[in-house]
Amino acid sequence: MSPLLRWLPISLALLTIALDQVGKWLALQYLRGEPIHSYLGDTVRLQYARNTGAFLGMGAALPDVARIAIFTVGTGAILVICVVIALRRHWPRAAVIGLPLVFAGGISNLIDRVLRGSVVDYFNMGIGAFRTGIFNVADMAILLGVGFLLFSHESTREESDAGSPSPAQDPFTS
Repeated sequence: MSPLLRWLPISLALLTIALDQVGKWLALQYLRGEPIHSYLGDTVRLQYARNTGAFLGMGAALPDVARIAIFTVGTGAILVICVVIALRRHWPRAAVIGLPLVFAGGISNLIDRVLRGSVVDYFNMGIGAFRTGIFNVADMAILLGVGFLLFSHESTREESDAGSPSPAQDPFTS
């Protein structure tokens, strides 16, 4: 693999973490305690929120000990396992992008949990009453990364069904 491609996953992960942490810092500085900022006919809202649960606040009502065990310690353990697995095999192109996005999103939200006790969220999108939950760049990275991984899985399966080279023979990952 060329040096450029070798550094792509690391660079992508570091850039994602940096963008997310800067966005959270900006939310803390300019959105905390402020009314909702609405843009594009209320399609996009910027509003400060603290998320003590998982994605879109799931599990926020759990007792503190359970939340810490599941969302901080558990997430950290899962991320370590993912890194070990990622380093032990070759991945198709889409996974080389998807894995660092998922990892970086998880790490960036874990940084918040460790430093602040909760995750800073600040984006909300929708039309009228049909709206998303409040989320951040890390959440978007995780969803985008999962999309790349699903695409990678499907394309790998289609190649296997067609008798094409397996992901381990992919010149991008060799």
